[in-house]
Amino acid sequence: MPLVFAGVCSHAPGITGRADRADPTQRDTLYQAFDRMRAAIEDAGAEALVVIAAEHFANFFMNNMPAFCIGMGDRYSGPIEDEDWLGIKRHDIPGAPDLSKRLITGIMNDVDVAYAEEWQFDHGIMVPLHFLTPRYDLPIIPVNINCQGPPLAPLHRAWAFGEALRRACDAAPERIAIVGTGGISHWPATPDSGKINEDWDREFLDRFIRNDRDALLSYTDEETFRNGGQGGFEIRTFISVAAAADGAAGDIWCYEPIPIFAVGCTVAAMEIT
Repeated sequence: MPLVFAGVCSHAPGITGRADRADPTQRDTLYQAFDRMRAAIEDAGAEALVVIAAEHFANFFMNNMPAFCIGMGDRYSGPIEDEDWLGIKRHDIPGAPDLSKRLITGIMNDVDVAYAEEWQFDHGIMVPLHFLTPRYDLPIIPVNINCQGPPLAPLHRAWAFGEALRRACDAAPERIAIVGTGGISHWPATPDSGKINEDWDREFLDRFIRNDRDALLSYTDEETFRNGGQGGFEIRTFISVAAAADGAAGDIWCYEPIPIFAVGCTVAAMEIT
């Protein structure tokens, strides 16, 4: 069954944890875009959701940092953070271990991946799920791309991973949706937290929705760090989704630079056919 949905969104903890402090118009525009994405995933009849994220040392640290890891658990839990701080209650979340194993097996023909049967979701996955699967009843397959500790996963390998994931999804009988979640520009846990480089964000999003492979892969880590902060390394999740879209263009459903959320908040989808 061909992939039925592919999109991207931001996952900053402030989106849920500091909602009352944001500009109401910007916040509501973002929330409406999340709701649109939820409806699109439901309308597509998705039987499982692959969430390509960049986790934040909740499960992986420098003693064990895979470039790519896919969850293969029966169940997951999250958020690992304080519920009141994040504004999301802890939930038990279903996995799809059989489908996950088949996807991993297919992807391994082209890209080496690790797998994990235990995974505690942090805000990188829980913020999107809060909006996209509010009943927490859709089976989730988590994916982590190392965007945290150098050496980072190279951009062309993130693209190769997305291509391999698409082939694996298309070979499965299930209807599968993919959502990549990350920045774009942000400087978390630094004196620059709250800074947003709107020009850089919009340039990246233009390359993303055109699915311009060469332009997307032309960024260097030095350039990204300078213009998008250390949080900008999460463009890898968007690049994987662009590759999984197999050349399809996209549409930006929302871009709002919201300083109290400390990120340029994005929701976008690719035209999967």
